[in-house]
Amino acid sequence: VQLVESGGGLVQAGGSLRLSCVVSGMIFSINAMGWYRQAPGKQRELVALITKGGSTNYVDAVKGRFTISRDNPKNTIYLQMNSLKPEDTAVYYCSAKSINNLDYWGQGTQVTVSS
Repeated sequence: VQLVESGGGLVQAGGSLRLSCVVSGMIFSINAMGWYRQAPGKQRELVALITKGGSTNYVDAVKGRFTISRDNPKNTIYLQMNSLKPEDTAVYYCSAKSINNLDYWGQGTQVTVSS
């Protein structure tokens, strides 16, 4: 499984960005996909998750502001980020978990929110 993210950048507080993650390889083996982030000096944290069945979960800090979605024909998942805050600044990673519990990661994309 290969994951390639895009869509990061610099945005002012209150602005929006949409991250994309194109998935290739053994797609049939994927059980769930998610977006993680890691800020400088902090541990990587799960931001949003979408299961094979379409259920979604979010960390409390982004509920109501971020939306995870997928486009199956395009083998792509998205993270729509609205009302961005400086504390959302981090490297964002796309992740996939396979049915045999293997984790795959993208290379990461930087999101910087200025105040």
